[in-house]
Amino acid sequence: MESMRGSMGSYPRAAVERAMKVQEVILRAIAKKITWFQAAEIAGMSARHMRRLRWRYEKWGYDGLLDRRRDLPSERRVPLTMVEQVLSLYREQYHDLNVRHFHEKLTGKHGIDLSYTWVKKALQGAGLVAKERKRGVHRKRRVRRPLPGMLLHIDGSRHQWFQDDRWFDLIVILDDATSEVYYAQLVDEESTATVMAGLWVVLEGKGLFCALYSDRGSHFWFTPKEGGKVDRQRLTQVGRALRDLNIQMIPAYSPQARGRCERNFGTWQGRLPQELRLRGISTVEQANRFLREAYIAEFNRGFQVPAAQKGTAFVPCRRRDLDLVFSIHSQRTVNKDNTVNFQNFNLQIEKVSWRGTLAGCTVTVHQHLDTTISITYGPQRLGRYTSQGEPIVKTSAAEKAVEKTLRGKVKEQTFPPRLEIPQHQRDSHFPTASTAAGL
Repeated sequence: MESMRGSMGSYPRAAVERAMKVQEVILRAIAKKITWFQAAEIAGMSARHMRRLRWRYEKWGYDGLLDRRRDLPSERRVPLTMVEQVLSLYREQYHDLNVRHFHEKLTGKHGIDLSYTWVKKALQGAGLVAKERKRGVHRKRRVRRPLPGMLLHIDGSRHQWFQDDRWFDLIVILDDATSEVYYAQLVDEESTATVMAGLWVVLEGKGLFCALYSDRGSHFWFTPKEGGKVDRQRLTQVGRALRDLNIQMIPAYSPQARGRCERNFGTWQGRLPQELRLRGISTVEQANRFLREAYIAEFNRGFQVPAAQKGTAFVPCRRRDLDLVFSIHSQRTVNKDNTVNFQNFNLQIEKVSWRGTLAGCTVTVHQHLDTTISITYGPQRLGRYTSQGEPIVKTSAAEKAVEKTLRGKVKEQTFPPRLEIPQHQRDSHFPTASTAAGL
């Protein structure tokens, strides 16, 4: 008869499989998924024999379910009291954590030193965790880029992050070389404005990178035919901004192509909602503060990997007009009275010293991420306005219009004043879906 050899001796396969089945039934009864009478009925034995096996499992663990006339029980058995404690902790306090996350809590917070495999099998046997599906066909993982900054992934995951009926998008930007997360923020909806906000943060914090890998969402690409190739000639607002920064955009044509990002979101969905619940966080503002101040660093410590080569592909971003780059551009023609019609507003352009009139000129209207509006003509800024079309008045004589030198170079901008947003106010600066919807 075919047999299995373990650390405590040799047992027939049928005996081992029978013991595993009985253990699974006992664990379900311990987890209070079924009654002990139901456990006896499922195992095909009397209630008296089930009580006997329960006593043996409590005293000798899994080994007590095997025929003890053949060998002595293992010294590495887990006491039943600890089994009950583990199952009780998961059922009452950590019911929504995945197995790896729960195992970390057991060892780090409760001092219960059990192997990950044992905890996983115990939870699965008790019916508290679903067994994994069989893996599909073999796929070869794409080799990571050797240096940080060579390729960044950006994507959004819509999920019930607060474990209630509210749905939010989590926008994440991570590095292909190291899986380091540079940006993560909850927003009402992934959009052009929220994506621009994340890219702006990465550029200010890390510098210019080489390429951005994204899905074919409408804010990244124009796709003439559904499911077809993207149109690289017709740029979206995000595409235009990255072109201005000389950053290459790479579209993904399947979820498998974005496997690294998809797996990363699986980890986020299995951990972040539980961490928010354990800390009593229930608002987007609190969650984003927690992400920015603590959890992104904690997440990177656990899942960041070293790059294949030393060094970095990031270069400093020396552009001082990122507020113009990361804005929604619209072309308009100036009226004879030097006004621009935009969204039912008449934006009045003040007189400039370098031209008699701007009537008939094609200008660019910028909708900024802070909902203000500005107008530019080439390198010149002609004015800035509130979201209601009211001019933003100069506050000092030092705020003057940009003038060209004789060689055609533009002096450093002094008017309109650039809005300097402190880091701790960044969340309020970046738009939510309600403000971005108007963009």
